[in-house]
This record gives sequence, C-alpha cells and structure tokens, in this order.
Amino acid sequence: MPRFFVAKEFIKTDTIYITGLEAHHILDVMRLKISDEVIVFDGTGREYTGIIKAANRKSLEVEIKKTRESDAGKTVFLTLIQAIPKKDKMDYIAEKATELGVTRIIPVTTARTIPEWNDAKKASVVGRWRKIAMEAAKQCGRADIPEIQPITDFNAVVGAAARSGENDGKAARTHDLKLIAALSDKAIKLKDALKNGSGKKITVAIGPEGDFTPEEIERAKNAGFRIISLGPRVLKSDTAGLALLSMVNYEYEN
Repeated sequence: MPRFFVAKEFIKTDTIYITGLEAHHILDVMRLKISDEVIVFDGTGREYTGIIKAANRKSLEVEIKKTRESDAGKTVFLTLIQAIPKKDKMDYIAEKATELGVTRIIPVTTARTIPEWNDAKKASVVGRWRKIAMEAAKQCGRADIPEIQPITDFNAVVGAAARSGENDGKAARTHDLKLIAALSDKAIKLKDALKNGSGKKITVAIGPEGDFTPEEIERAKNAGFRIISLGPRVLKSDTAGLALLSMVNYEYEN
C-alpha cells in the first residue's frame, strides 16, 4: 500500500489534509482517487491508515480509519555521531542509517575533517540530509524520521554527552552506553563493550578519513565513551557507522 509523509500539524482528529509535493505524488504520479486506501506517517512514530474522501487538483483529504504507534516494541534508541566525510558520502549515510533504525544523527567536524563550509552551506546540506532521511523513512516503512542535528564541533558534542550522562535528577539520561570507534591500541572488541549491556540509549561516534586524533579519543574516553574496534580491517568512514549500527541492532533487536 502507498505510504506518504504529512507533518503532524496537518493531521486532525479524524482527517489528514495533504497539499504540496505529497498531494502531487498521490494524485498525479500514483493516480489515486477517492475511496483509495493510503498509509500516512507523521515522522514522530505514528502511522495512519485511511481512505481518500475528497480531492481537487492540488490537495486532498484522507479519512483516518486506523492509527498505530510504531515505537511500541522498540528496544534500542541509537544516536550516530558522524564525522562528515568527503564529497556527498553523508547523503548515503543519512539514507542508510535511517534504514538501519538510527534515532538521531549528529554530523560533526573534527581536527581531520576535510570539508570546510560556511554557515549557509552547512544549513543547506543539513536540510538536504533531512529530506533524504524523510524519503528513506517513507521507503523502508518507518513511521518516525531520525532527528538530524545541525553540524557541530566534535569536542562540543563530547562535552554535552558527558554532561547528559550524569543523571542528577534535573534531566533524563540521554546515553546509557557511549562508544567511539577508533584505531587505538586501547580499543576493545564491540562484543565485549556490549556484553551484559542493558542500555536502551546507545551513542556511537565515527571519525573522519584518517581517524580521530589521539587528543579527541582521550577527550571522548574522559567523557565516558568506551573505545572500540570494528575488527581487523580498516573501514572507511562512510562504511564504519553503518557497520556499527548493524552490529548493535543484531545484539539488541528481538
């Protein structure tokens, strides 16, 4: 059955109002008509099944017949801290990480990050990654869309992760387990880092081409990250994060 994305503010008690590109896709590309059934998701984890009850050239209304929460059985919430790789490889990461169930992506710059963009360029590429994640969610059957945060300096993200890991009663913990993949003689095997783990909120950090610097690794370690190895082969930056997400999913998903 066709699936479409509609922002939450356009979904009322029993009716979904669809305009813009999704309306064009439904009416002009898919050629759906009144009484046809569709599935709509709002990007927050809620999915709706309904039928088209009214339509004109640029908009339509869907009568909601059934609603479900997609996160009801979710066992792990994954945050990917990803150093921005060269060229358009981050597009691929945003798409495939969405398919692998990532909850949040934090794109970061590091000491060895090659792309250098001004603020306008940063805003533009983040907007593109968010659109890619939305399309990937639509394709793979997710009812939620990963949060993609603005591009941030890695050291600032590590500092925030350290503070949020301290449950002092004022704020909920956002990390139960923090991992950083690095080519370090202090690294342990991923299976050992996950052994007997009960954490539901897992954060993983992936470095750039050339890896994190020793100073960045040490700073992450001091912030509570466990240094892990992804095996005997050196993986490219755009492969490493996806491999790690897959491994964590295998360990925790039912």
